[in-house]
Amino acid sequence: MSSAWRAELFWVVLLVLALAFLVRLSGNWFFATSVCALIYLFRHLFFINRLLHWLRGGKSGDLPQADGIWEEVFYLVFRVRRRNKRRKKQLLRMLDRFRTATAALPDATVVLGPRNEIDWFNDSASRFLGLRRPDVGQQIANLVRNTRFVTYLSDADAGPTISIPSPIDDTRELEVRVVPYGDEDFRLMVARDVTELKLAERVRSDFIANVSHELRTPITVMRGYIEALCDSDSALPERERMIFRRVEEQTNRMHELIESLLALTRLQSGLQRSTPETIDVAELLDGICQEAEVLFGFNPKLSTAIDAAWGVLGDGNELRSAFSNLVINAMKYTPEEGAVTVTWSGDENGARLEVSDTGPGIAPEHLPRLTERFYRVEVPGVRSRSGSGLGLAIAKHVLNRHDATLQVESVVGKGSRFICCFPGKRLVALPPHEPAASSTGVCAASDEEFVDRDPDCARPAPDSAR
Repeated sequence: MSSAWRAELFWVVLLVLALAFLVRLSGNWFFATSVCALIYLFRHLFFINRLLHWLRGGKSGDLPQADGIWEEVFYLVFRVRRRNKRRKKQLLRMLDRFRTATAALPDATVVLGPRNEIDWFNDSASRFLGLRRPDVGQQIANLVRNTRFVTYLSDADAGPTISIPSPIDDTRELEVRVVPYGDEDFRLMVARDVTELKLAERVRSDFIANVSHELRTPITVMRGYIEALCDSDSALPERERMIFRRVEEQTNRMHELIESLLALTRLQSGLQRSTPETIDVAELLDGICQEAEVLFGFNPKLSTAIDAAWGVLGDGNELRSAFSNLVINAMKYTPEEGAVTVTWSGDENGARLEVSDTGPGIAPEHLPRLTERFYRVEVPGVRSRSGSGLGLAIAKHVLNRHDATLQVESVVGKGSRFICCFPGKRLVALPPHEPAASSTGVCAASDEEFVDRDPDCARPAPDSAR
């Protein structure tokens, strides 16, 4: 038994002796019992009042004096308060370190409450967003007045980031990201200055576009003269004819590379968007598959499973370019005894284009970089490897412009599957006997064009390439 309980038992024994004395003195049990109970109750009320006074205003270091069980109670409360005080100091130190670290960040950081009100922000937010200390508690949309930003805050499907001009400097471009954190619907908003990055990207794209455009004229002249020389076979010895044939092949390849670079630059810039029209995907895929069978001589075997009930809103030339890249790519990387399957299916929620092959497959380490420009996967046994590596990059950008995504699944030794997923807002239900006209051109290509994992059958019409 603890000393506190022994002291409390002493008080109980003392009151029992007092009760016996009062009964013997007065002879009244009720009077004696009432007096002793009141004394014991008054003692507990006294210590309860002292505990309440201590908890309300007393310092944690001033432990009240007590005896009996109340001494144990006061000590336990004192120990809990001392532990909480230490924990509070640790949390305050951690909070100060966090605020110091976030204040030193070069990116604007803002903590938003459940109603998108400002709870806290660092110094960079003052420089980039123009926030001031009195703005704490105000809704961020009232201070950053940008329509796209307001839509981004309220739309959960708006995407991971958004680019907006700085509210205090229109020449600066900010990349804004808002992510949830905590259990109380708080969100963290980070705005990064990407002005220099966007400028460097624009300069790089302009450089590639300008150089490619300037090379088109001399390459075209060279092609014309070489074709004229090759046509005069009788006037040239056999050795010179072979040399000119090789020069013609490489000149054609350079021409296709320039056209692909111009197409990719146009797609990345987001300019020259045509008015979306209804594209009959079944008709489009049928034409692409016929061209692929003619090009590869029906080896490997090409089979299709196409749902003709659904079309897509978009640009026919761009979709033909993307789909041609995927189909020709699969045909080229599949052995002659293998098979390629093209599937198009959909419903009101979305549609999928799947191009599957039984080729050698792609190693997992190549999959993340497969859609990078000029990235090629060297696979033994492939018919040719002289491509530019731009085909899948073009396909990815075409799909992005149509709100679609490209997924790649591959198992080494078993084959690959390329999946294009279109959202429901891009789909159009086609009448059974009235397919929509597709404004697509013919993607003419030679064996030399489809020569790497990213085929180059992606060049636009001559007018759109400029």
